[in-house]
Amino acid sequence: MLENQKNTSARLKGQMDDLFVLTEMAEEEGDMSLLTEVREGIQKLRDDLKRFELTHILSEPHDASNAIVTIHAGAGGTEAQDWAEMLMRMYLRWVERRGFHAQILDQMPGDEAGIKGVTFLVEGEYAYGYLKSEAGVHRLVRISPFDASGRRHTSFASVFVAPELDENIDIEINEKDLRIDTYRASGAGGQHVNKTSSAVRITHLPTNIVVQCQNERSQHKNKAIAMKMLMARLYEREMARKDAEKQKIHGDKKEIAWGSQIRSYTLQPYQLAKDHRTGLEIGNVQAVLDGELDPFIEAYLKQKAQQSTN
Repeated sequence: MLENQKNTSARLKGQMDDLFVLTEMAEEEGDMSLLTEVREGIQKLRDDLKRFELTHILSEPHDASNAIVTIHAGAGGTEAQDWAEMLMRMYLRWVERRGFHAQILDQMPGDEAGIKGVTFLVEGEYAYGYLKSEAGVHRLVRISPFDASGRRHTSFASVFVAPELDENIDIEINEKDLRIDTYRASGAGGQHVNKTSSAVRITHLPTNIVVQCQNERSQHKNKAIAMKMLMARLYEREMARKDAEKQKIHGDKKEIAWGSQIRSYTLQPYQLAKDHRTGLEIGNVQAVLDGELDPFIEAYLKQKAQQSTN
């Protein structure tokens, strides 16, 4: 990690030196096209510096790891299931913007529209460090496209984020604590394997955590992926417990449980995306739903870093 930061620092310094040279050339030659290139280079340097600043904040264990993201539709049937699919699209768009890679591990389609739940792996440097800020309950307010009366509806969906753990990380799991079920895969991505019971569902009985995978043709591979998902969830659960103890010691009464509502997306009667932790508000909700999440992620990480130093 330190080597990567050293290389990035050298690259940014090189970009800055190049911009100085281009500026001098533009002044000497009176070349306006070079000045345009300098302006574009300055904007890119600003963006790169902002990201580099965040990598210094992302210093907790596993921040540099890949992320396992799980979305569950809340109560409300089709409305909530459609909202869960909108959230999945939002995160996959963000992944694309970042130049990361996403792989869907498990997906359960909704009864009429949307999805009941989905789990996907995000591969990219600091994927977990960035996406951990998205864990919690997300709330949507809109005129329902499924309501013939055109009434306004409120929908909820929960997002869980855990790091993809290195195989060397020791998470103790007792086989007696597991219930392992196999079933036929179904829905998107499952058609090619639904002739056999290749999908795997694992329930960790002490915590009631349930993970499942139907992405691979092989039951063995699905079980291995599901076990990795379970390890990540158990690790994240333990980290949340330790955070809760720390908050209690410091007298911070702020709710930090997975169920806490972190952000609202209002489409009617006005347009506003508001993060309830940082207070950041963005009026262009469609841009947010199209994956422009960086302002929310950056605000959360900077707030968390500031709180840890106080």
